[in-house]
Amino acid sequence: MKSRQITKATQAFAATLAILALAATTAGGEAFAADPAELRIGYFQSPNGELLAKGQGQLQKRFPNTKVQYIKFDVGRDVNAAFAGGSLDIGIIGTPPGAAGLVNKLPYKIFYLHDIIGESEALVAKESSGIKSVQDVKGKTIATPFGSTSHFSLLAALKQNGVAPTELKILDITGQEVHAAWVRGDIDGAYIWQPAQSALVADGGRIVVNSRQVAEKGGITGEFGIVSDKFYAEHPDVVKAYIEILDEATKEYRAASPENVAILAKELGLSEDETRKVISQIIVLDAADQKDPKYLGTPSAPGALAQLLKDTADFLLADKSIKTSPPKEFFEPLILTELYQ
Repeated sequence: MKSRQITKATQAFAATLAILALAATTAGGEAFAADPAELRIGYFQSPNGELLAKGQGQLQKRFPNTKVQYIKFDVGRDVNAAFAGGSLDIGIIGTPPGAAGLVNKLPYKIFYLHDIIGESEALVAKESSGIKSVQDVKGKTIATPFGSTSHFSLLAALKQNGVAPTELKILDITGQEVHAAWVRGDIDGAYIWQPAQSALVADGGRIVVNSRQVAEKGGITGEFGIVSDKFYAEHPDVVKAYIEILDEATKEYRAASPENVAILAKELGLSEDETRKVISQIIVLDAADQKDPKYLGTPSAPGALAQLLKDTADFLLADKSIKTSPPKEFFEPLILTELYQ
């Protein structure tokens, strides 16, 4: 009798363990026990799949037992400072500040290329400024956030058109502050991203050149996802799950359903009509695109991103923004192509 009771107790205990194991599994196959207590995401107000995923609350749905904290940034240098201080797990950063961060050996690696910037960043000039071409900026005051993709594109546009940066006044003004500077009359124009760009155009501005045109002449910029070395070592499955979220959100971003346009409009602070226009101004990439030779590539066939980072570092070195520009091979192991077998 005693033996039979022990057997029943053992079976009951095993059944309880099975129920607990099942309960600890999410619909996506992630175990709650392996999920982080907190996930700190640094984001830009950039029109891409990540911003849509944020607006949809996809991370909270996927990891209900994790405290998901979104922290808004306006420029990449502040993202670098946050990673240096250990206050972010995952973030987004533009190619110039990202290249600088990697060269300076900040503790993160690239796991996703969100977008290639096109018309969503541009040089906007006041109609009253007389600026109708890049050459016309000589003697004028132009704002841009220093160390950003817009700053990089402005300098590239100047170089492409034979204008030295010393021939104009360039002010370090963030996207959040640029419209106020415009209204005060402090600046003649700005090289800036959305949604600030739309605000300037609506307030008497005209597009002089955009980043798609600059890229066509070699000044390519983009935004990529970065993950801290510590977080990736502890939670690689969370990073893989986030890639799945970004993949789905990017496809939905491209489809631009009325529901998702409304979500993006709220995130961007634009009207839905303005948002539809913005969606068409940037090249967003899904998970399959990451394997493309033009982008991250695969472990056996690394893509062109490492060379883009090298080219960007060369530009930053010439601009004296960094002290060295390592070879392309330096960047290759800092790109997590292992996530794209």
